[in-house]
Amino acid sequence: MDEVFGRKDMISPVRLKELSVKSDVSGFVQLGSHLGALAITGAGLWYFWGGWWAVPFFIAHGVLINFLYAGQHEMSHSTVFRTKKLNEIFGRLFGFVLIYPRDFDQIQHFAHHRYTQDWEGDGELGRERYSMLSYLLWVLGPTYWYTRIRRVIRFSLGIVSETYIPADQHPRVIREARWHLAGYALIAALSVLAGSWIAVKLWLLPMLVMKPVHQLQNTIEHLGLPHVDQISENTRTTRTNAIMRWMCWNMQFHTAHHAFPAVPFHRLPDLHRTIFVEKGRKPHSMTYLGFQLAVIKAFWNGRTEADYPDDKIWIMDDTDLEPVAPRPGRVKQA
Repeated sequence: MDEVFGRKDMISPVRLKELSVKSDVSGFVQLGSHLGALAITGAGLWYFWGGWWAVPFFIAHGVLINFLYAGQHEMSHSTVFRTKKLNEIFGRLFGFVLIYPRDFDQIQHFAHHRYTQDWEGDGELGRERYSMLSYLLWVLGPTYWYTRIRRVIRFSLGIVSETYIPADQHPRVIREARWHLAGYALIAALSVLAGSWIAVKLWLLPMLVMKPVHQLQNTIEHLGLPHVDQISENTRTTRTNAIMRWMCWNMQFHTAHHAFPAVPFHRLPDLHRTIFVEKGRKPHSMTYLGFQLAVIKAFWNGRTEADYPDDKIWIMDDTDLEPVAPRPGRVKQA
């Protein structure tokens, strides 16, 4: 995932090299803060289980679990840690927790970067075009979890039908899925033997129920943008607050990430400022709520994704967009 997919006139080689430096320290600070927050919400959920105070802890815990995918995504790019093996170890652990095997995700995500918004090649576009119902089922979680769980089982049975997975990688994803399935079976067996619900209370239930919050990020990045081979046109940046940027490992700066995916997550605000703000450019961007309202409006009265042209933007807002990077004086240099 070290290949750079960006225009040479967007940034100087010297600046890009500077921003591409990885840091074990920055990686552990982000990882530690995310896992630390999970420990706090998990302890609160366990302590207050059965009472009303459990509700806010349940919500926060489930959201934090789902946003571990932001870390898994960055580890698939091997940009969280300078020590390459650490990216793989934690990426595999996160993939197991999220029922999203790391090797498969890396292959799918590489296809997504190389063929962004290409219906034939993009690993994330292996779906039917959305209608209102199919979109809501995806955002709320039922079809998301169905496809994830079904894929692990299907791979475990030796069935790989995804065209973006090369034939020589089939054994790799099959073996990975079987290890995952064995791990889940072991946890289930130990839970039954011990009469324990801890895996359900502190992992599966909050993760499954709170998936819609994470889907806000998953859906906003490309939907409604042109299916063209131009990063500045086919990818969207999200306008949001510092807490969400921390929880999503800065993946809201998604246009900058797609332009230069080798730049670590902790330097994405600086990259965004360099290639957009300092040059007086603005990427397509929306807020989470504004995007979801626009999607619902677009699918109203029976319309579907197929009713809109592939080569034009059809989900946007008409506000006078401000630069989404934090103010220069508030950004910490790594």
